[in-house]
Amino acid sequence: MTSVTTGDSYKSSVATIGVLFFIFGFVTWLNGPLIAFVKLAFDLDTDAKAFLVTMAFYMAYFFLALPSSWILVRTGMKRGMAIGLGVMAVGTVVFGTFATARNYPVCLAGLFVIGSGLSLLQTASNPYISILGPIESAAARISVMGICNKLAGILSPIVFGMLVMKDVDHFESRVAAAATPEIRNELLNQFAAAVYWPYMAMAALLVGLAFWIVKSPLPEVRAAEANASSDGGKKGSIFQFPHLWLGVLCLFLYVGVEVLAGDAIGTYGKGFGLPTSQTAYFPSFTLTGMLIGYVVGLFAIPKYLSQERGLAISAVLGIVFCVLAYVTKGYVSVAFIAALGLANALMWPAIFPLAIAGLGRFTETGSALLIMGIAGGALIPSLFARLKDHYDFQLVFLAIAAPCYLYILFYALKGYAAGRRAAATGAAALAS
Repeated sequence: MTSVTTGDSYKSSVATIGVLFFIFGFVTWLNGPLIAFVKLAFDLDTDAKAFLVTMAFYMAYFFLALPSSWILVRTGMKRGMAIGLGVMAVGTVVFGTFATARNYPVCLAGLFVIGSGLSLLQTASNPYISILGPIESAAARISVMGICNKLAGILSPIVFGMLVMKDVDHFESRVAAAATPEIRNELLNQFAAAVYWPYMAMAALLVGLAFWIVKSPLPEVRAAEANASSDGGKKGSIFQFPHLWLGVLCLFLYVGVEVLAGDAIGTYGKGFGLPTSQTAYFPSFTLTGMLIGYVVGLFAIPKYLSQERGLAISAVLGIVFCVLAYVTKGYVSVAFIAALGLANALMWPAIFPLAIAGLGRFTETGSALLIMGIAGGALIPSLFARLKDHYDFQLVFLAIAAPCYLYILFYALKGYAAGRRAAATGAAALAS
């Protein structure tokens, strides 16, 4: 496959998609501080109720990814991205409005709408950046996108904290000391209202970005032409691409261990009795590891490493770090969990292009199936949280994460080529 764009047009297109990935990161990483916000603003009595924030957000990927692919077939990827931004804007307006009214169920619906827009946006932008240039160098381009995503992830909690959660410890003391239920309720109303204008501003920005995407010189990439398969596009069903289906499972497991290393590292540290004031910062160590990994991928792939070789090395590192975390204790063990961020960094950039390679007119559907795999980030950490209450938490982490990395290694060595080599051999035989 040849590059869809060249020169300045190529660089401009990559930069434009980079802005979109920054938006992904900013909105997605808001879920962490939002959990603390909704628990206080809506006076929730359990953490489980507050974690409905992530449930509402991520379940949208599962339910909306395939419908997103159908929309993209009709609109094209460029307009599809703009529509996704518009849907996200609607969701932010809903959340900001009903958070102020302290209506939690409708706020969750707003988060579901935001996740729906992101599902459409990701279903379009991930294959777009993969096939914008040679598929062999897609991992390098996606590494750039990952850097944009993670930088936004660092920034969004800081911005939210400054605008909404400033002096929250003092505010909690005031709420606890409220003389009457009416005074308590009024204080919570004031706190909830703080989120209104930031979310309205976010909605306006998303609408502006949608118009910018439509008017931008971003080329309209047709997946059926840009990502043609080696058999001449004669396959008539998405089920005739085994490397895609193996890739869906691979992405499901990858997202699961990525979230496990990022979101559960604090809980893991508490298992050693480390203080909360320290464990609260542990996720940033995992994120730093991922940023380093993205930079490595940017310069190493495909010049020094193929995508599949990079994925295999990453999987081996994941296994090694899991074992070392199990056989060590305290801060050293936590450091190896954080190091999984480095191991995980190149996985999405490698898995996604390997899984959609050669899908042709099925690229949008294949992308949607892969996006559905993000549900692994909800299920696998939940499994860890349940099992650690009954078994040694280090053993549980190893027993869950190591098999995931072993499967990722299999995909890097064999699974990515399933069905593709046979098709290439058949095509060569016909040509001769």
